[in-house]
Amino acid sequence: MSPRADLGRLDLRGRTPSTAELRASLPRGGVDVDSVLHHVRPVVEAVRDRGVAAALEYGEKFDRVRPARVRVSGDELQKALADLEPKVRAALEVAIARARKVHRDQRRADTATEVVPGGTVTERWIPVERVGLYVPGGNAVYPSSVVMNVVPAQEAGVGSLVVTSPPQAEFDGAPHPTILAAAAMLGVEEVWAVGGAQAVALLTYGGSDLDGAELEPVDMITGPGNIYVTAAKRLCRSLVGIDAEAGPTEIAILADETADPKHIAADLISQAEHDVLAASVLVTTSADLADAVQDAVASQVAATKHQERVATALSGSQSGIVLVSSLEDGLRVVNAYAAEHLEIQTREAAAVARRVRSAGAIFVGPYSPVSLGDYCAGSNHVLPTAGCARHSSGLSVQTFLKGVHVIEYEEDALREVAPHVVALADAEDLPAHGEAVRLRFADA
Repeated sequence: MSPRADLGRLDLRGRTPSTAELRASLPRGGVDVDSVLHHVRPVVEAVRDRGVAAALEYGEKFDRVRPARVRVSGDELQKALADLEPKVRAALEVAIARARKVHRDQRRADTATEVVPGGTVTERWIPVERVGLYVPGGNAVYPSSVVMNVVPAQEAGVGSLVVTSPPQAEFDGAPHPTILAAAAMLGVEEVWAVGGAQAVALLTYGGSDLDGAELEPVDMITGPGNIYVTAAKRLCRSLVGIDAEAGPTEIAILADETADPKHIAADLISQAEHDVLAASVLVTTSADLADAVQDAVASQVAATKHQERVATALSGSQSGIVLVSSLEDGLRVVNAYAAEHLEIQTREAAAVARRVRSAGAIFVGPYSPVSLGDYCAGSNHVLPTAGCARHSSGLSVQTFLKGVHVIEYEEDALREVAPHVVALADAEDLPAHGEAVRLRFADA
């Protein structure tokens, strides 16, 4: 008997909740990172103090495998690529080409502003020097995450890239060969067989491999992972930059009566397939559509591979159907929810999409499903979760660039503005600031 997937309902028709009420009442997934920090801190500290040896010990404990060495050899990378199934290789080639086309256009140009004659401020965009890219290996295999992390880093001009992914017992302690093949296709030469919190710690602190090869620490860590990976990123972010503290995946769909309930059901299920904590939310003006979607979900869950996982996610408090009186109210709901992935399946969907203020990525119309963005749209699928799309962006070329102001003033330009610098320094009771300018002209 197939497990039931009963989506809960929140009826907001006839009501106009405040933004605060919406944030409190809408279905929302999430994890309590604080609750696992005490488990993760000893792992991070052990890797900090003992390097690869500690990482291998924890890998053996958590992943039930101990690789002979942490760094994957170049021969292993090339073998994985040679053995890759042709149709998977072809799909990855398309995904890489499209992602590279989109991300190449994101690179910002340096700008130089002449503030006054002889006084310029230039904003330079400088790539992060060394980046660690984490690729999970839990419920599924994610070569697409290799693409989504590596391509924008490369297009940003990052000088040194290292990919980490958990060792797999069935592959003699190496990461999954499809992960290795994707890395090889992208020209990544440094891959480490280490996962979880210990991977984040090793990326942060570095160490020496068993053969003596040095594993240099990174400046930034990106990529999704489970709650333990997220907790380790939180603990290490004072030493390295991180992209975000990613939570469980989520999809919201804003739909009216013109939408196809089978499409909506399939898209809700596609994200529920990731994780029992995944959030799938439909916001609609049509009670009839809501009923039809529930019926379609029931029949499609019965035919899907990961029935238990999907049914658990769809039946959880983080998923549900929200009924609203109007499309205007629906927009208020989705903007308050700020979904990682937001689909618009309404009349004039493009116009509606332009009114969305908060979403990690917006998928417009019936032929732009989230699954397309996960793989081959050209967009990035590493996106803000848990409402963070209200203030944060997804992974992009900009993630790997630092905007640095370069200030260059000639003598006359400084002389002209010196009295204003001194006045402001005195107003803030920081006279040495003013003196640093005044003394340059003391003998004039």
